[in-house]
Amino acid sequence: MKKFFRHITSWHLKPRFFAFGGLLVFVLALGFGVNILYPIGLGLLLLFALALLIELVLLYRIKSPCTAERSLGKMWSLGDDNLVRLKIQNNYPLRLHFMVYDEIPVQLQVRNFEMDFHLDPGEEQLLSYHLRPTLRGQYVFQDTNLHVSTALGFVSRHICIANKQEVPCFPSIVQMHKYELLAFAKTAHMEGIKKVRRLGHSYEFEQIKPYVQGDDVRSVNWKATGRRNQLMVNQYEDERSQQVYSIIDKSRNMYMPFGGLSLLDHAINTSLVLSNIVLKKHDKAGLISYSDTIGSTIRADRGPIQIKKILQALYQEKEQIKDANYDLLYRSIKNVVKTRSLLFLYLNFESEYALERALPVLQRINRMHLLVVMLFENTELEQMAHQRATFISEIYTHTVAQRLLFDKRSMAGKLRKSGIKTILTKPEDLSINTVNKYLELKAKGMI
Repeated sequence: MKKFFRHITSWHLKPRFFAFGGLLVFVLALGFGVNILYPIGLGLLLLFALALLIELVLLYRIKSPCTAERSLGKMWSLGDDNLVRLKIQNNYPLRLHFMVYDEIPVQLQVRNFEMDFHLDPGEEQLLSYHLRPTLRGQYVFQDTNLHVSTALGFVSRHICIANKQEVPCFPSIVQMHKYELLAFAKTAHMEGIKKVRRLGHSYEFEQIKPYVQGDDVRSVNWKATGRRNQLMVNQYEDERSQQVYSIIDKSRNMYMPFGGLSLLDHAINTSLVLSNIVLKKHDKAGLISYSDTIGSTIRADRGPIQIKKILQALYQEKEQIKDANYDLLYRSIKNVVKTRSLLFLYLNFESEYALERALPVLQRINRMHLLVVMLFENTELEQMAHQRATFISEIYTHTVAQRLLFDKRSMAGKLRKSGIKTILTKPEDLSINTVNKYLELKAKGMI
């Protein structure tokens, strides 16, 4: 009896059932006035009941009618499209229509996921779709639900396949590899990575090579030229083992979302990208996070597991609801970073008062190290400021947005006047601007 009721609750009536049933009711109702229609309606009702019974028998005569396997990959990348694959196999001896409802993690809030297709007997179908996570952490997939029906299409059988899986979402591995390729490719300038000319000779000697057009004539080695009777030049390589730190503010100012990601997550993705390129350039990469307390602290190193240590630390970072303590940050940098280093500081000021409180500390840090402040533009205010105003309320909003944008540019100007290198960037352009600045400073021999 329990098995019978379980089967009863696992099948669902389809729109074709209600359409045909409504037609039968209409014909039978007309039969009370037109006698010839009543026996026709009864005949159609019997055929309808028989067809319904046949479809139920066809759907429920197999105990394991189909299988579903999901493939997720080992980890996901934050803010990127991640591929999910579903393999569905039809074990019925007849062609069926399938409706697939995959139970997607609750963090993604996807409420309209649905796929439909037909499968022949024994046929497999490989489905794929993409999901874009905007939060770091564990994503849990639950069951895969299938609704199968025959060509009659009156009812469908609900098959729930236990398919629970978990996948961790880390800072963007996809962006890390993308910018690594761009930074080291010869055609990288076509994609946004700037190629910066080297200035000066603060580089390690690599080799003596024949002169080719475009080489710096100041690097001509006259002794080697005399010996070889051919113009020879000294070739240098970038100095190595320079320390580069990513310093991330994770206070409440970094809560603001842009493009689905908070400013903190944009900074985290960029820190991973930068750390990877720094290590590939044979420099040392480190990490410091702070708010009202000091968070993750990873001393600069270039060991084989350094990027994994940074990745794990970034994965665990959380926004804090309190304001940043810049005096504490100064003391932490003084204790952790013993030699002059390049510091990329990711933060967000929304008022000049907040900047004035932090500026003396930033100046002290800049005297000890080469500090680059990455300041965020408010792209939504930018859109408001450029929208055409038609009502008085819109004029007010337009004016306030322009004022706030002016204040943000003014804050960037104050930092630059204080001798602090500052980049005012859109959140989506943070990675490209940070990598370019690192390559520029390295090419100029400033680190």
